[in-house]
Amino acid sequence: MTDIIQVLPDHVANQIAAGEVVQRPASVVKELIENAVDASSTRIDLLIKDAGKTLIQVADNGKGMSETDARLSFERHATSKIKLAEDLFDLKTKGFRGEALASIAAIAHVELKTKQAESDIGTQLKIKGSKVKSQEPCVTPTGTVVSVKNLFYNIPARRNFLKSNAVETRHIIDEFQRVAMAHPQISFSLHHNGNELFQLPETNQRQRIVNIFGAKTNEKLVPVEEETDIIKIEGFVGKPEFSKRTRGEQFFFVNNRYIKSPYLNHAVNAAFEGLLKDKKHPAYFLYLTVDPKSIDINIHPTKTEIKFDDEHALYAILRSAIKHSLGQFNVAPILDFDRDANLDTPYNYKEKAISNPTIEVDRDFNPFENSSNISVKNQPMRSSFPKQKASKENWEALYTGLNNEDSENFTNIEFESEEVSGRLFDEDPEETPNRTFQVQKKYIISSLKTGMIVIDQHRAHSRILYEELLKNITVKAAVSQQLLFPLQLQFNAHEIAMLHELKSSLEQTGFVFSKLEEDDVEITGIPNLIAESEVSILLEQLLSDFEHDVPDSGFQQTDLLAKSLSKSMAIKTGNVLNTQEQLAIVNGLFACKEPNLTPANKKIFVRLTAEDLEKKFI
Repeated sequence: MTDIIQVLPDHVANQIAAGEVVQRPASVVKELIENAVDASSTRIDLLIKDAGKTLIQVADNGKGMSETDARLSFERHATSKIKLAEDLFDLKTKGFRGEALASIAAIAHVELKTKQAESDIGTQLKIKGSKVKSQEPCVTPTGTVVSVKNLFYNIPARRNFLKSNAVETRHIIDEFQRVAMAHPQISFSLHHNGNELFQLPETNQRQRIVNIFGAKTNEKLVPVEEETDIIKIEGFVGKPEFSKRTRGEQFFFVNNRYIKSPYLNHAVNAAFEGLLKDKKHPAYFLYLTVDPKSIDINIHPTKTEIKFDDEHALYAILRSAIKHSLGQFNVAPILDFDRDANLDTPYNYKEKAISNPTIEVDRDFNPFENSSNISVKNQPMRSSFPKQKASKENWEALYTGLNNEDSENFTNIEFESEEVSGRLFDEDPEETPNRTFQVQKKYIISSLKTGMIVIDQHRAHSRILYEELLKNITVKAAVSQQLLFPLQLQFNAHEIAMLHELKSSLEQTGFVFSKLEEDDVEITGIPNLIAESEVSILLEQLLSDFEHDVPDSGFQQTDLLAKSLSKSMAIKTGNVLNTQEQLAIVNGLFACKEPNLTPANKKIFVRLTAEDLEKKFI
């Protein structure tokens, strides 16, 4: 039998490894920025074009590499971070697997320029599809510049799986922000297609968070600090009143590495128990420092998941530390045993002898005697109301003026009474064929000739609003209600950028923006279908929907906008509707072009025929 096992060529192995390391342009950004951080850089500049599909360039002023190291850095499993397998459990750096540059070079055109401080001249290296095209000396500043061009040029199938430029840019910004927050001592900048998105100077943790998420974030933060033998906790949590319906501003960093941990996230939520409204999520930026030997960070290719030795202890410490901070800064109610200065003994009475209180009683007081005969001497208390003489004339005066003629008027008074009938409802069903009923504050039941129909009120209203919003955006015929006082809202820089893209469409639905700049939004008009108190919730949900599914074309943007707004504005389950409102929903639903399904393709109503009902009684 012939041999069937063979060793894969290097370029094939590198492309397979690239499937793990490089999922999208954001993966390249993460690897290159982390390498720049490990090079002891104090400034890192990121430049991207076409969401990283055309160009990703990372420039740093770090230590740089020698000519030999520059060449070896693109070999598989070549790393300066570990030498033995045991080193994996004592890592203090970020990149350590030695696959990043080799995998990137296998699926892109890579150009590397690097120079060490003690060298007079640097090295330039050009690689295309894992093959070194040239290596020569060059003039370059101290540090390293890596340019990755035409990502996935030789794997078109992988390139087809990339999302739109807006979605890929969002992922790049997420990776950039995570590394920038973990290293506030390093200055960062981000440029996309020639536009500056971020310019972050060297600063502290709090100011770095404020620089990324907007100036208004500063007032929302509550500091958290705790240090024990097994963990050191630093960072900030958001005040409960600023909680959101989305989980966007939630960050864990372990030894300056961003991680995702549902278990620790549960600990934070437990600390906020009783302080958050329903379906609200707290913001937190927490930096945990633990012994590198107590964690395993090599359990996931992207290294965003970590396994801890003693998760239960970390859970308890984290929860108690956040609870303590919320109580310390009077965010949460606590038992306060501090002395109240108002209850202190006055200075003049400190040396005065204590005397027993005396009670004086007027034993001659008789409440049934005439008030004029009562002696007021030695009375400790007196009523502030004048005492009236009790006489027979007082109560007889109530009936003066009444005579027989007046009493006759009472015979004409009609009393309301409820007629007792054998019918369950006031109206005759035959006289009101469009009669509807609400069940469980969720369903509307209406009769049909062949049975009845059960309608989900939330889904039906969302379909009605969806078609109405699409019509308003297309025809530009929306009605807006002006606010007496402008509504002030706060968003971060990325959310403001999305609002700029959606501004024209939102204005066609009825929103009126008087200010939309930096982190400040002022609204003077809203659609007449929503209440003022729901505007912030509606916009938060809208931005969350667009962040996870950014459309490519204008029609898709309009469609997604109408879907998101209709879902947020529709009547919720639990709302009690009167007969007119029920009829309005039923009539509005069947006036729609597609009454059967919601915008999300869910069933709106079900029909129950007389035969279906008869089967229930068999």
